Amino acid sequence: MRTFSEDELESLLKDMESAFVERKGSFKGEVPVKARQAVCAFANDLPNRGEPGFLFIGARDDGSPSGEPITDALLRALADMKTDGNILPLPVLSVEKRLLNGSEMAVVTVMPSDMPPVRYDGRIWIRTGPRRSIANEQEERILVEKRRHKNVPFDICPVPSASLDDLFRSTFENEYLPQAFAEDVLAQNGRSYEERLASCRMIASVTEPPTVLGLLSLGKSPQDFIGGAYIQFLRIDGVELADAVVDEETLGGSLVPMLRRAEEKINAHNRTSFDITSASTHRRTQAYPLAAIRQILYNAVLHRTYESTNAPVRVYWFNDRIEINSPGGPYGNVTAENFGKPGITDYRNPNLAAAMKVFGFVQAFGRGIATAEREMKANGNPPLSFEITTSAVVCTLRVRP
Repeated sequence: MRTFSEDELESLLKDMESAFVERKGSFKGEVPVKARQAVCAFANDLPNRGEPGFLFIGARDDGSPSGEPITDALLRALADMKTDGNILPLPVLSVEKRLLNGSEMAVVTVMPSDMPPVRYDGRIWIRTGPRRSIANEQEERILVEKRRHKNVPFDICPVPSASLDDLFRSTFENEYLPQAFAEDVLAQNGRSYEERLASCRMIASVTEPPTVLGLLSLGKSPQDFIGGAYIQFLRIDGVELADAVVDEETLGGSLVPMLRRAEEKINAHNRTSFDITSASTHRRTQAYPLAAIRQILYNAVLHRTYESTNAPVRVYWFNDRIEINSPGGPYGNVTAENFGKPGITDYRNPNLAAAMKVFGFVQAFGRGIATAEREMKANGNPPLSFEITTSAVVCTLRVRP
């Protein structure tokens, strides 16, 4: 993403007819909602212009400065549009403070998505000239067709040996769609089953087979096509792998049942103790905070590599620790050196991330490790530790003393 000069940005500010510029005098009231609609529309790039869209905060409709203070809090609020999980798949955008027309303004630069259609709050927003609008069926088909000609991530690559019969239609229609789309959009939906699958990236197009995402999210047996797409659970009575195994299970199936069964295992093995002497009411503590285990497990499933490997996510539960092994090392902007640091995140499987948000396993993005660390500290556990290699990330959660 290149940096635009002051002259270029000021020229855009003056262009009242541009389909790729929005101006807002402040970031108050209804503006945060309208700003997210604009980001969604710019990311969809219906005219296929291939150029970024710009949202200016601190500019009146005529491009003149409104005098809005451009604070760090405002810049953080704008940056949060990328990761709060309301725009899916996650948009590519930058936020910066610039001096334009003699006054400070915040500039949000939004790149066209390689994975349209992009939705905000269950609706597909596009630009029609200088206006925002919700895409109709034909415009949605155009966006789906655009995606087919891009170099897409592995999670939306088609799986030639799979067919629609390998997907649970009931899961898609009764669980996924009601969470992915707004009620009014579903109510007026005249799209076919195949068109809806294609719009949600579950199939590559109406004439092509399911994608990796479709099989992971809706598949009857995803492991028949994606060998490592399961969780291996071991409860070991000791502190070494060679010690006795007291519980073992391979957790397969599609995303929702697999993670729900994993949560049942975690709940069953996480011992609870009650302190009835140190306070007037009894205190309930657990060996590990459940929220921390869940966050690390969800991260392992989300960020792992599914390509060219039969390795599962491994959960090894020892007497003194839990080790969660995620195949595939750091990806994109994330390195071994900056792993886990605030604000540093990237997505090997961005469409799987969106599906996990829809299914309710993720509320916001980029906060899983921070949440787990906070929960561990509050429960009295030692800090998380990570072993990071090019082929795997292993997180160790140590038992509460």
